[in-house]
Amino acid sequence: MRIAILSDSHDQVLHLHRAIDYLHQAGVEILIHCGDLISPFMLKHLSRFKGQVHLIYGNNAGDQHLVSSRSKELENIHHHGIFGFITVDGLKIAFHHYPELAHSIAKTGEFDVICYGHNHICETQYMNGCLLLNPGDLLGKEVAPGFLIFNTADTSVERITVGTPMDFEAQFSPTIHQMVLSSTPSNQTIIQNELQQPTE
Repeated sequence: MRIAILSDSHDQVLHLHRAIDYLHQAGVEILIHCGDLISPFMLKHLSRFKGQVHLIYGNNAGDQHLVSSRSKELENIHHHGIFGFITVDGLKIAFHHYPELAHSIAKTGEFDVICYGHNHICETQYMNGCLLLNPGDLLGKEVAPGFLIFNTADTSVERITVGTPMDFEAQFSPTIHQMVLSSTPSNQTIIQNELQQPTE
């Protein structure tokens, strides 16, 4: 079975929709979200996925009460709180938001696969016979937004990207508009004039 592993979507609706569209085409049946979905409105978008969705909180949990209660209203969403685990094709798969705790859980030897997020860095490694998977983020903070697909049949992993990284260093030159409203209520007009940027 193919399982999608997502994390740190941070209210990024467009990337989530692109991911879900891809998952439908690829025939993926289970989606694990490793936290930082954030706002309750994202649950509706997440529920577009036609299979089972397993979700946990991250460190940016938004309104936890509302996320928890809305999750119960959506048939395919299973909210596990801060830690979750499922068994698929005989593999015990755990998920937690934080890398440090995921590593600690791996050392117990109780799970075959542990999924996590938080640091926005895609990582795959084995520890104590356990496969650790961090899909990176859907936000696209520093690298291309994406997710992982894990195949339980052969334990292969692939990363799919759904956009380009955000460019926080991009030069931005705002346009300043002067707005003038007429004092006559029946004839309110907005006049916009582009002003030159002050030079240094």
